[in-house]
Formats: sequence, structure tokens, C-alpha cells
Amino acid sequence: MSQKINKILIANRGEIACRVIKTARRLGIKTVAVYSDADEAALHVQMADEAVNIGPAASTESYLRIDKIIEATKQTGADAIHPGFGFLSENANFVEALKKENITFIGPDTLAIKAMGDKIESKKLALEAGVSCVPGHTEALSDADEALKIAGQIGCPVMLKASAGGGGKGMRVAWTMDEVKDGFISAQNEARSAFGDDRVFVEKFIEQPRHIEIQVLADQAGNCVYLHERECSIQRRHQKLIEEAPSPFLDEATRKAMGEQAVQLAKAVQYQSAGTVEFIVDKDRNFYFLEMNTRLQVEHPVTEYITGLDLVEQMIRVAEGQPLAFKQEEIKLEGWAIESRIYAEDPERNFMPSTGRLTKCQPPAESDSVRVDTGVIEGSEISMFYDPMIAKLVTYGKDRKSAIDAMMEALDSYVIRGIQQNIPFVAALLKHPEFRAGNLTTGFIDQYFSEGFDSVAQPPEQPALMIAVAVEQQFRDDAAYHDVRNKDALVMTDYVVKLNDEEHEVSVSGDLLNRKITIDGTAHTLTMEPSGNKIRLSGTFDGEAFTLQCDRAGINWKLTHRGCVGMAAVMRPRVAELARLMPVKVPPDMSKFLLSPMPGLLVKVSVNEGDIVKAGQELAVVEAMKMENVLTAEQDGVIASVKAAAGDSLAIDQIIIEFE
Repeated sequence: MSQKINKILIANRGEIACRVIKTARRLGIKTVAVYSDADEAALHVQMADEAVNIGPAASTESYLRIDKIIEATKQTGADAIHPGFGFLSENANFVEALKKENITFIGPDTLAIKAMGDKIESKKLALEAGVSCVPGHTEALSDADEALKIAGQIGCPVMLKASAGGGGKGMRVAWTMDEVKDGFISAQNEARSAFGDDRVFVEKFIEQPRHIEIQVLADQAGNCVYLHERECSIQRRHQKLIEEAPSPFLDEATRKAMGEQAVQLAKAVQYQSAGTVEFIVDKDRNFYFLEMNTRLQVEHPVTEYITGLDLVEQMIRVAEGQPLAFKQEEIKLEGWAIESRIYAEDPERNFMPSTGRLTKCQPPAESDSVRVDTGVIEGSEISMFYDPMIAKLVTYGKDRKSAIDAMMEALDSYVIRGIQQNIPFVAALLKHPEFRAGNLTTGFIDQYFSEGFDSVAQPPEQPALMIAVAVEQQFRDDAAYHDVRNKDALVMTDYVVKLNDEEHEVSVSGDLLNRKITIDGTAHTLTMEPSGNKIRLSGTFDGEAFTLQCDRAGINWKLTHRGCVGMAAVMRPRVAELARLMPVKVPPDMSKFLLSPMPGLLVKVSVNEGDIVKAGQELAVVEAMKMENVLTAEQDGVIASVKAAAGDSLAIDQIIIEFE
């Protein structure tokens, strides 16, 4: 029976809350935001028609409180709730509580949530439904000893997974039997902290797999379709980082077979609303059921681009009782879309979370081919309490190359300051020749970035461009310093540029709009578009358009382009000559200390004063943004003293342990 929804409360925060508000606003539906004390000034609170405070910063006291969500719904007269993803989105008790209060849940019924939300039970059901599954043990493990026993039967490598898990939390790969026990304990602790459910199961880890998922959509009348696939193989710590639709790997026959199995599984649990069936696909295109997410996926925008459908709108229509307005054969697949997750983390510190205020946040301009889903603006605070996502950056093109090229340009345009972020790393992934060729696996990052990531160590794609822009910036500074009223006074100037430790001889001539810059004897032309943005610079270099970012870094210019960072010191020749004679300042040796790589909670200290430790041995565990980070010894040594205790809140680079 169709029932019109007039006001939606979004039981979530951040970018997904803003995303739902946008569609509701377009449909003429009023919205209500809920927020914790930490989110009082958040963007989703500003965007919604109404907002209700539901408690302290900790999600267990706010966003996970069913009673407070329902109270806010009644208080504002909302007749429906959209759960977004995470938090209560796959909580069957939440859906049952809403039923009792006659509040419409914009999502599936409890049958599907219970059956598919439990990874152990969902695998049993998938097997019964004839869906191909990964070999493994379908019961929860009672303890670490049982984990060892079952892993021995299956054979390593194995994956230890939280039954209620998601988003990469509560997952550990054990490559050897020695790693099974610690992996089980870490997965269990993380699952208990993130989901309140510490059940863990084990299955065979398929090496060199692809992670490909099928988007399904079903109505209350039993109609179900699949909206093609998404390639989600680029992951770090089991957390998706780059997604695309369609997959560069699937052929039509495999796409159809996976889609039909996904629909078959959805129908087996009487599914309604949007949902996703995830598969592992091996090198021969054999596919195995992984799990079903009974909610909207983070990466849904890429599907929206290639199908032309608004999935949030479709969820609302289904919740209102409306039938699907299209059949399987009517669903289009046009063009290519790529999504990059922009996280508040430091790739050069092993991707540790970065918290603080966004002193600058200037996303690229949105268009038909560029979309920015975000929950923050300039001045927003990235808190340690929640997921570190800043935004989802999505680009579209007529083919995969066009979509990737659009993404590279959009990444160059995204200005974020005040915290660390992963844009240079994402750009490095996108331009990797194996990524460009579509040769992807879930181990891509471990394979090609096993030594970590150093943006300065990445050779610039266009060093001459970086040099030219740095010289232009310095030239304008010099001109302004010498004669503010006549910036063309220095029309012929020589410089020495030291870019990432390599020196180049440069001369500048021409006027402010069209500059001739000669680098090591080769002439180049540079035009700079007038802009009020002093960081994001655009123009043409030798006739080719560019966008890059340029910051002052002491006496240097820091230039960021295509995932590469160039540190450029621009000097007059005599200054450069003197600089070569200056002694080099050596940074202090901190190798005697274990430092906290991020702000967070010290969950565990694993050693005591006087202990002898071996390289690779666990020293401490720090929790931040719902993830446990195990800190290990880099070499053999002896513990001189322990400077912090379990339960302490740590600042970045705070000393935890001192070695002899």
C-alpha cells in the first residue's frame, strides 16, 4: 500500500546525511538532522530543515541510541527514517522498534537484515540458495584455540572476520599459523568496540582476488533487478579506497551470471530497497559470495552515474510502497565512473588518522562529470570520534581513461589544509601503469606500495612545470617587494632553482600574463589564470592546461601535482652560491623512542621496563577512529622505560616507550 513520505529524519551524520538531504530536498520532502555534541556545527545540521541534539560525542551515547533517535523522530513529526550506512543501518532491533512506533524505515525488512547482516548465517543461506561461496567454517569461533584448529584444517592464508563487521573493521588476514591467534584477538576486540558483537569466523583467503559487487534494487511487490557491478579491489586494510563502475575485468556473461545470482539471493530473503551483494572474483572470473550489505553503499555514486538513477530516491519510492518503474532490460550502462575516498590520514606516517580543523577546504567545482559528496566545509573539525572520511570525489567520462583523467584533474584541484590527507597517494594509485591497465587485485597496494608512501620521493611527472610555477611565484614576490607600483620592473631575471635536491638554472622574461621561462637552456611558455585562490593555480604550460597547488614552506615553495610533491628553493645565483656553503642541519635521533603515530587512545602496553624485545614484536596498541593500530618493534632492543599507560589519551608523536 502506497504511503507518501513527508518528512525524513536521517539517523546518521557526515557526507551520507548531506547526500540524503540533497535528494529529499529535490523531491520536496522535509528533513531532520540528528547530531552529537561534537557535531553541533556540522554541515548536515546546517543543511537540514530541523536538527535535534541526541547526546555526547561517543556514538554509543548518540548515533547508536535507538531511544534517542525515536524520541527525535516523534519530537519533529518525521514519518520516516533513512539510516544512511554504518551506525544503525543494519540493526534489526532498530527496524523492529520503528515498526512499533509506526515510523517508516527507508530500507529492507528485518528478515533480510537478520539473515544477511550476520556473515555466518548469510553464508549458510547463500549456500542453500545455490550461490557460489568461499570455502570456510560457517560457525562463530569460541576462542583463539578453536581459531587455530579450524585454520589448520582450512589451511593458511585465512581471513578472520567479525560476523557483524563492515568497513574493514574486525578483519585480519593470517598468512601463517603463528599469526592466527593474534589476528583472532585483534579482530574480536575491534568487532566488540565497533559493533558490540565480538563473534568472529574464519574462511579461506583467496590470493590475488578482485572485490566486485552487484547493486540490487527491489520493491515490496517482489520485483528485483541488478544495476550492474562496481569494482572495489583497490583497498587498504580491507577498507575500499577507489571504486569504479563498471569493472574493467568482467565480460557480459560474467556480469549477467553475477547479477542473476545477486537477485536470486535477494529474493530468497524477500529483499526490498537498495542493497549490495559482494563477491570475490579470481583470475579466471570464478566468483564467490562474500556478504550482502542491506543498506546503501558508500560507493553508490558510481552506479548512479552509469545508470542515471538516484538510489536514495529509489529507496524512498520503495519505502512508500511504489513499484519499480523499470525492468531489468531497461537499465542502461553508459560511460564510466570512478570514486576516490578522501580521508583525513597521513600516507607518509603509515596512513595514521589525522585530526584537527580544516583551515582550508576548497573542493573542485562540481559539474556533469565531477561530483563531491562531503559532510565538511572550511572550518569544520575532523574528530577522533568518527570515520576519517572528508569526502567522496567522483568523476565520470565516456570511457575509463576519460574518467581517470577527470579524476586526476579533480584531485589536483582539491585544496585541503589544516590536517593531513591522502590525495597524493590516491593520485599515485590512479597513475600507476597497472591500475591504468585495469590489472587490479585487493592486494594492489600491498604489492606496489609495500614500503609505504613518500610523496616527495615520487618523481614529478612534469618537473619543468613545477620549476616554472615556483619561479613565477618568486618573481611576483620579488617584483612586489622591489616596486609595488611597477611589477614589470624586473622583466629579465636569473634564478637558481633547487627542486628536490637538484639544481636548475632559470631565466625569466616577458610580461605578467605571458611569461617566457628558460630552464637549463630550454625555453618554455607559461600563462597563469588570474585567481583569488593563491594555493590552487591554473593556466597553460607550453600550451597544455594544468592545475596544481603551491604553498609557501619557509623559504621554499611546496608544489603538488599529480600526486607528487616538489620542494623548490628559488634563489638568485649569488644566494645559491652561498647556500652551497651552508652546513646541513641534521634532525635529532628519535630512534630510542616509540612515538604515537597519531592522536588516539592507548589501549594496551605489551611490554615492561627491562624486557628484551625482538624486531616485529608487539609493543603497544593505539585506537583511533574505531581502528586498532598495533605498534611493533623495528629492531631488537631492551625497554628502558614505559612513559604512558593503557587508558591514556595520546597526542601525535607523544613518547610511549624509551629503549636502552
